[in-house]
Amino acid sequence: MKAVLQRVSKASVTIEGKQVAEIASGLLILLGIVADDQDEDIKWLSNKIVNCRIFPDEQDVMNHSIKQNNGDVIVVSQFTLHANTRKGHRPSYNLAAKPEVAIPLYEAFVKQLELDMGKVIQTGEFGADMKVSLINDGPVTIIIDTKRRD
Repeated sequence: MKAVLQRVSKASVTIEGKQVAEIASGLLILLGIVADDQDEDIKWLSNKIVNCRIFPDEQDVMNHSIKQNNGDVIVVSQFTLHANTRKGHRPSYNLAAKPEVAIPLYEAFVKQLELDMGKVIQTGEFGADMKVSLINDGPVTIIIDTKRRD
C-alpha cells in the first residue's frame, strides 16, 4: 500500500456534481493498493498515519499527530499511485490491484483507520470519477509505502 498524506486546512470530494465528503483541518489521504497487500499492511499503515507527527504544536513545531489534534480525514482510492513510468510516455498500472482485490482492502483500511482514530472517516467512492479539492496546509505532503519500511 502506498499513501500520500496531505495536511489540509480544508478538503472535499465531489462526484457527478454532488459533494460526498468535506473536512476542515485534517488529512486528505490518497491510497494506492497492490495485489499482494495484506492485513498486516493495513494495520501498519493506519498506525503510522494516526501517529505521524505532522501537525504544529504550541511552538509551531510539527510535533502533533492527527489523533492528538482530533483532526478529520478523507481517504480517496487512487490506483495511479502505482504507475510504472520506466518505459515510454504512457504509464502502466499493472502493479495496481484489480478492483476485486483492492475494494475489500480499501474498505478494511478505512475501518482500521476509524478504529485507530476513534471516529468516522470520510471517503470518496472507489472507481468513481472524483473531483478532489484541497487547500494544502504548509504545504505538508508525506508519502508512506508499506513495502519500504526502512
